[in-house]
Amino acid sequence: MFESIRNAIESWLIQSLKMDPSFAYIMRMLIMMLIAMLMAYIVWRITYWLLHRTIPRLTESTKTIWDDALLDNKVLNALALLFPVMLLDQYAPMIFDHNQNLVPFVSRMTDVFIVFAAAYIVVTVLNGIKSILVANPDFRDKPIGSFAQLGKIVTYIVAIVLSISIVFDKSPIYLLSGIGAIAAVVLLVFKDSILGFVASIQLSANNMVHVGDWVTVPKYNADGDVLEINLTTIKVQNFDKTITTIPTYAFVADSFTNWRGMEQSAGRRIKRAVHIQISSIRFCTPEMIGRFQKIQLVKEYIAKRQKEIDAYNKLNDVDGSVLINGRKLTNVGVFQVYLENYLISSPDINSEMTIMVRQLAASTHGLPIEIYAFSRIKEWKAYEKVMANLFDHILASARTFGLDIFESPSGTDMRSIQLKD
Repeated sequence: MFESIRNAIESWLIQSLKMDPSFAYIMRMLIMMLIAMLMAYIVWRITYWLLHRTIPRLTESTKTIWDDALLDNKVLNALALLFPVMLLDQYAPMIFDHNQNLVPFVSRMTDVFIVFAAAYIVVTVLNGIKSILVANPDFRDKPIGSFAQLGKIVTYIVAIVLSISIVFDKSPIYLLSGIGAIAAVVLLVFKDSILGFVASIQLSANNMVHVGDWVTVPKYNADGDVLEINLTTIKVQNFDKTITTIPTYAFVADSFTNWRGMEQSAGRRIKRAVHIQISSIRFCTPEMIGRFQKIQLVKEYIAKRQKEIDAYNKLNDVDGSVLINGRKLTNVGVFQVYLENYLISSPDINSEMTIMVRQLAASTHGLPIEIYAFSRIKEWKAYEKVMANLFDHILASARTFGLDIFESPSGTDMRSIQLKD
């Protein structure tokens, strides 16, 4: 068809318009190029219409989601472009029949376009596969983004190598044989990608971090949820809604905290101390023991413990008129037992996990009494409320046992002392 059109145009230009044959050739070539471009546009529009009309109907009729993701609009658009380019590649020799030097150039350019269009189709298919796997809970802990990016890089490298081989009319094997000479440059350019890919494999193999994990990376001031794991970076959304981008290999090279274990466990740890003023710590007098026995959570403990102490002191003929003689209860010891029983009885504390109230080394800030327990509630806001309620009670109840909470003197305290003087 193109040949008959070409001959008809050439005859019309020479015979009807009386053009010079050389000028008629140029005009005929321009007209043929316009006709070819018009036909390519028509073919593209028809192909575009057919693909967008038929393929979506076919994918909607199936129950699987694979075809919907793989054959999305971007894939169809790339497929629609292939047909007009193949048409131009086929009829280029007829358009430039009198100038055969242009035919190889045009053919190579169309071939390069076809190669990159095919690469674009592969990339869009990889994006579709990535979206499907990311939505699948079974692949939640796999670095799908890293593998997808690696696949894209390999696809574009292959496309570039093929394009260069087409332009210079050399075999791809001939080009690949020279890659060893520039291997150092390639490694330097793709250093982050190579390190990131290796790190992604290590993170996945060792089950170190998943999308959705709460991580803390002190070196990068990151504290939040992992949004995305890519070939070169991991995105962390901090709790202030900022996003920190961290190199993937940093999660292997540097230390970080993954709170997934806490989220999957039966409780979230509470580990905090209150400081008791040492001057308020004393042995329990009979009057104090009488008052403490009215406290429900320590009543049984005091009765049992006092019985053991009385038996020991009687056996050893201890003079009870002096408090320091023999064995005695202390108000801070009873307070510790009270706190432990209070934690055990609290519905917000998991009694099946470790519950401990212990003394730490005394310091200039008093005697630290540390609470070590696990809250049943792990959600951040509710957890903070549980801990606040717990320590509100601890601070308020210390005075019942004759204990004072340590506070450093403030400017107001100093001024009040000066006024008294």
